[in-house]
Amino acid sequence: MIATPEPGLSARDIVERAVALRPALRERQAETEQLTHYPKTTHEDFLRAGFYRILQPRRYGGYEFGLPVFLRVVTETARGCPSTGWALSLTAAHVLQVASVFGERAQDEIFGPDGDFRAASTVAPVGIARPDGTGHVVLDGTWPYSSGAPYSTHYVGQTLTAPEKPGDPPGPPVLFVAPRPAWTVLDDWHGVLGLRGSGSNSVRLDQARIPEYLTLRATLLDLPVEGGSTGSALHGNPMYAGRAPSFFHSELAAVMIGIAYAAADEYARILPTRPLTLDPGRTRAGLDDYQRHLGEALGVIGTAEAALRRTAEDWMETCHRNAVGDAPFTIAEDNRLALTFLNAGRLAWDVLQRILFRTAGSRHARDGERMQRYFRDAATYWTHVGPSMAEPLAHRVGRDRLGLPSDDIPLIP
Repeated sequence: MIATPEPGLSARDIVERAVALRPALRERQAETEQLTHYPKTTHEDFLRAGFYRILQPRRYGGYEFGLPVFLRVVTETARGCPSTGWALSLTAAHVLQVASVFGERAQDEIFGPDGDFRAASTVAPVGIARPDGTGHVVLDGTWPYSSGAPYSTHYVGQTLTAPEKPGDPPGPPVLFVAPRPAWTVLDDWHGVLGLRGSGSNSVRLDQARIPEYLTLRATLLDLPVEGGSTGSALHGNPMYAGRAPSFFHSELAAVMIGIAYAAADEYARILPTRPLTLDPGRTRAGLDDYQRHLGEALGVIGTAEAALRRTAEDWMETCHRNAVGDAPFTIAEDNRLALTFLNAGRLAWDVLQRILFRTAGSRHARDGERMQRYFRDAATYWTHVGPSMAEPLAHRVGRDRLGLPSDDIPLIP
């Protein structure tokens, strides 16, 4: 057992800490983009606040607060700085999959003596896992878009099994956890439109040798959790018996909702400072149209957040039914939850680009303006592989409802 840093910390406490950090994160936005990852000061803030341990098992020094609390912290963080919220989410989240499916021996080693764990990842399998002696494998490859890599202690990656003989195709996918000494971060997160400070660098494993027990014949898109999991039994918490795709969509939606709130904050700041062209004694804040724009935006963002929170509770309930044997957490359930999360993020994106950015004025589309940054970040979110799953997810959910097979519809284009 690893001691939890603050045994009495409540869910309310940790959410309030995220709210309190928003002004500082907002002031660090430009620095974060320049560095291409959030500054060390922010990392230290997160360590003190316990943000990296929200989903981590108590057995290993975490808080086990659950998905609804995690998503509230992500939303508040992204409201302060979208890149920072993205990177926090995509490093503090992968503990859930590690704690769900890896065995006790692996988890004892991964979480080490103090429970210090943060892991970047990417969804695409890269390279080949080759056996190396007794009980070890060698990994070689470059895994791109590994958000949050600069502050990660581990890498959760996917690869393929080496073919049984030359000329054969690669074998089934392998999920692995590689400790920090096994990989390097490449300085290649430059020239992107948005999320410039998310630290989404490539990670390079150069003939890295890791124990075989840090690998698993599985994929993040289909973790072995139906009927309960290794982690739900080990930790006595149904949260560790959930599927990953819907969970990943919840993260993206939380970030997008945070960005939309940030844009609404900026819009409310802008209006009283913008004099009317033909009546400079008045500002846009006094015009009905702009008041309505802001009110409509806030209403839609609030609706998206309500959908996010309720679906997060639904996700937790689905995990519980799965772990206790009432109903399995099926791919069909995963599809349903993922599509709802995705639609919550889409609501936020639509209102940001359709109302807030469009009516803020062209002067706020300039470099260095926060509204421009929020639009760039949100547009980059919308090009991510997650939102690109909207059509196949809708297709799957429709076929599931009609009782037709949907497994032959690929989620990733």
